[in-house]
Amino acid sequence: MMLQRSISMLSACKTSSPPKFHIPFTRNHSLLILTTWSFTTRGNSYSPNSNKFRTFGTAAAIADDRKRSDADTFFAEESVSWASLGVSDGISRALSNVGLHRPSLVQAVCIPSILSGTDVVVAAETGSGKTHGYLIPLIDKLCRMSDVSESDLDDQKLKKHRQLSLVLCPNVMLCEQVVRMANSLCGDTGEPLLKVAAICGRQGLPFKEPDIIVSTPVALLNYLYATDTEQCRRADFIHGVKYVVFDEADLLLCGSFQNQVIRLINMLRFDEKQLSRTRSADSCEQDLNSDALKVTDTEDEDYPRTDSNAKEDEDTDENSNFENTETKSGFTNRKDWRRVRKIYERSKQYIFVAATLPVNGKKTAGGVLKRMFPDANWVSGNYLHCHNPRLEQRWIEVTTDSQVDALINAVNDGLNSSVDSSSGIVRTMVFANTVEAVEAVAKILMGAGVECSRFHSDVSPEERTRNLVGFQQKGGVFVCTDAASRGLDIPHVSHVIQAEFASSAVDFLHRVGRTARAGQPGLVTSLYTEANHELVSAVRQAEKLGLTMEKAFSRKRSFRNKLKKRGFSKSSNAPSIHSGVPA
Repeated sequence: MMLQRSISMLSACKTSSPPKFHIPFTRNHSLLILTTWSFTTRGNSYSPNSNKFRTFGTAAAIADDRKRSDADTFFAEESVSWASLGVSDGISRALSNVGLHRPSLVQAVCIPSILSGTDVVVAAETGSGKTHGYLIPLIDKLCRMSDVSESDLDDQKLKKHRQLSLVLCPNVMLCEQVVRMANSLCGDTGEPLLKVAAICGRQGLPFKEPDIIVSTPVALLNYLYATDTEQCRRADFIHGVKYVVFDEADLLLCGSFQNQVIRLINMLRFDEKQLSRTRSADSCEQDLNSDALKVTDTEDEDYPRTDSNAKEDEDTDENSNFENTETKSGFTNRKDWRRVRKIYERSKQYIFVAATLPVNGKKTAGGVLKRMFPDANWVSGNYLHCHNPRLEQRWIEVTTDSQVDALINAVNDGLNSSVDSSSGIVRTMVFANTVEAVEAVAKILMGAGVECSRFHSDVSPEERTRNLVGFQQKGGVFVCTDAASRGLDIPHVSHVIQAEFASSAVDFLHRVGRTARAGQPGLVTSLYTEANHELVSAVRQAEKLGLTMEKAFSRKRSFRNKLKKRGFSKSSNAPSIHSGVPA
């Protein structure tokens, strides 16, 4: 009853750790625009092309950052303008019109890198401006190309010359958010600078020839195979994609999304190799159909092998549909997209964006990227995997008897003290680990006279959207699973409460990242039990010393074994919720 007056047990921590080096966001403008670095692979080690690196989040560096104001930990120096980063005047005006007068620290570094055309990995803390960090340079590139094409090419050549940006996101709500952010950038006429479309579920394109397509991996594969069974447009579509963004890359490259994402990468790279060979075979057209063009049967060992039985968390119905349509379309020869071990001329740009990016281990997202894109530029935020200095944290250890009262008190304290001064609206997010726990927490709060809305996988998409929009516009209390912890940009969330402590340090970072965003302060209240003590201690120790939380989500077995011994062994005595439905 009432959450069974309990907090569920800690599950095994996710296995990951942060990169060895990162790019400091220097306050010196002359260095700021140039601080993107290329990593090259030699064996198992990475050596930066410059010695201007410092190791992740030393205590001295973090302490120095804390002396600055909240705005100084988010915005670039005042002398850094959009124009100084290489952004055109038209887009600079569009940004100013939506209130973005200055770039953030992350944007000041990643925008020039993306504009340069190299592959880029952007790993920066939540709320640091990553979405605009990749949208702005992509829109700038496409607008410049559109201006040149329209003035110099006839209609037939223009259609062939058309370039497309593809943005892949793990869920539909994040896709819709990216589309809204892109459409908010308008020209002098008040119309969006580019045509942006979302492919979600089983729907196709809402209009012809968009400039940017935003989609989930499964929905895109459904579109390519279900709506084009004769493969008439598939090759043209893949060939037209010149810029590919993987938002929440750590989630897309691991686990249930990995099959579809790796397959799409292989398709895109196969097109690059074909185009490269076509360009290099001017005097040997007969070789284009020879064995030299055929792909080999040997898998490139730089690519991870994936489990063919993986399922997608948010779009399981789409996943099954894709598998059926793939069979119907007759695409059964897996050799078509196998890789070739040859150097080829690059014709596409790949951008990977994440708020958590573990790199230790071949199967981690960072490990996959190091093998597949060894020459990519890595841009890392100052607080990646670290405590945010704008964030105040409260830790409350609870028992079976005290946890419900502690939860109600935390919510009421936030409602009474965390008012957004600009709008007078209070926004509080309450996280739980399972669907059942969210329902139980909502019941507890409503029983205590606190109105709240729910957000989890058992709530219909329409109701989820209504609840989210209502929370964004009117505030209140939003009870949710980790489905709301990634990517969603809800402005001015003043208070985050963990009714159940996160099951991993990665989930913890994404939860607390819902507040203290875009230079604003925030408050996090974490309720935890003795069963969570190992993970909580690791997180708090990292905060105290100003270090990263890499030890808290290490892939080492020793840490996981400690969790099992100290956590799961006490499950008979510790409170827990009966087996929960995944969020």
